[in-house]
Amino acid sequence: MAEANSKDYVVGVDLGGTKILAGVFKSSFETLATTKLSTKAQRGVKEVIERIARCVQDAVDEADLSLKQVAGIGIGAPGSVNFDDGTVIFAPNMEGWKDVPLKKELEKHLGVPVFVENDCNIGALGVYGAELKSKPRSMVGIFVGTGIGGGIIINGELYSGAGHTAGEVGHMVLDINGPKCGCGNKGCFEALASRTAMFQQIKAGVKEGQKTVLTEMLGSDLSDLRSNDLRKAIRKGDKFVDKIVEEAAEYIGIATANLINILNPEVVVLGGGVIQALQDEMMSVIIETAKDYAMAGSLKGVEIVASDLGDDAGITGGAVLARRHAKD
Repeated sequence: MAEANSKDYVVGVDLGGTKILAGVFKSSFETLATTKLSTKAQRGVKEVIERIARCVQDAVDEADLSLKQVAGIGIGAPGSVNFDDGTVIFAPNMEGWKDVPLKKELEKHLGVPVFVENDCNIGALGVYGAELKSKPRSMVGIFVGTGIGGGIIINGELYSGAGHTAGEVGHMVLDINGPKCGCGNKGCFEALASRTAMFQQIKAGVKEGQKTVLTEMLGSDLSDLRSNDLRKAIRKGDKFVDKIVEEAAEYIGIATANLINILNPEVVVLGGGVIQALQDEMMSVIIETAKDYAMAGSLKGVEIVASDLGDDAGITGGAVLARRHAKD
């Protein structure tokens, strides 16, 4: 075990509606240990905060360290967050999470400096700090999973906007006549290209009599459908699934072009579970579509790449956040 006064370590936490992930990292963002707990959000704010603290303690124990050796803890929370005071302003998928002083409460439990950011901002920061080594001055992250989120880096810093809600790329409206989104608008990027959107289209097609190998693989109700199943279906020659995935990739490409036209970042990074599962099927379509829709010249010098961090983007981003703000 390292010396007790050596604060070479940081902890990243990814707080989700169903699970809490915690990881202990060295200064090079090499993972020493990770732990996972169910969130149990229905038990209320106090219980969830206690479970976050337990998950952190378990990860530190697993790494054979003590909390005295941890310089800081970075946590990504789902919803709008005030980074300055570490308050979760509102987390729509977590019951009762309104104006929760998460930083203050966790510091009471753990005795270590805590830094709180929006989960997608944290994901972008993880990709930026650990994968891109903080080299570009500007980057946009697009994370495609159950929903679609994003994060914006400008001049090497997270851009959070006037009300701490910047980066909600999933709620760009791409089709005003499109399907209704969970936010209440119609035709949001998220309602057209997320995992949820693709699954809804597939299930609706099956109900209308559409043939797909997915029903042979999983049964007619498709209740256990996962992103990896779409890849398997495409590789078995399923044209129906291929078309839905290709259309989603086209929408991701259009959204990418919009962001390039507006922000002209050095790098656009695609991440999240959908990209992780379907990178080979989607990335070439995304890049070609972005080229079609980007303004002439705006793509020059811009890289469009897939992240390799996958589900670890959140805890890695938490570690990057903690490393940036914690004082040794």
